[in-house]
Amino acid sequence: MSADPPRPSRGQRRRTVLSAAREVFVAQGYHAASMDEIAERSGVSKPVLYQHFAGKLELYLALLDEACDALTEAVQEALASTTVNRDRALATAEAYFRFTDDEAGAFRLVFESDLTSEPQVRERLARVTDVCVDAVSGLIRADAGLDEQQARLLAAGLVGLQQHAARWWLTQERPVPLEDAAGLVASVAWRGLRRLPAADGEPEERSAPGERAAGAAGGAAG
Repeated sequence: MSADPPRPSRGQRRRTVLSAAREVFVAQGYHAASMDEIAERSGVSKPVLYQHFAGKLELYLALLDEACDALTEAVQEALASTTVNRDRALATAEAYFRFTDDEAGAFRLVFESDLTSEPQVRERLARVTDVCVDAVSGLIRADAGLDEQQARLLAAGLVGLQQHAARWWLTQERPVPLEDAAGLVASVAWRGLRRLPAADGEPEERSAPGERAAGAAGGAAG
């Protein structure tokens, strides 16, 4: 007689519940999702579900925290991946596009939440934007010699550009390959940033038109 399979651990059950809940929330939104459906899709009873999460909001916030952490980590890793600013622009754009392209759809929890009336959700969404803006603005300040508020303004614009471009790209069913899309967005960001004064107060040297075109093509090619 074969032995019964081992029972899943508490941590494994929690991961199963989170995975099922993400599918339901992404497909239906917070308000339409039900704990009954999440329990059924998880393969656990409702009492077991409530052993892990006290209610639907707590479950949603756990998923939102995971999604926010994944995005901020991806952006921070992209910025730290190189000391070449043009390459940083490309790596950061790719981070946003890959996060949006993830088949699990976690980006919808961050960019398309239907629960922004909930203070705990608003606080998390504001924090993930602030973390990304802070990371980008720190580099802008160091390289361009701008003050804190000037750098944060530019960083907010760049973060918004990448976020909205990635979302539009996905809603249009990926009209160009991801690497090309990220390269195009990065080239727009870089062409603007390279016109800023350098840290010593002198404008950065401009490339000849042919060199700029070649650089944009190289960025688009990834």
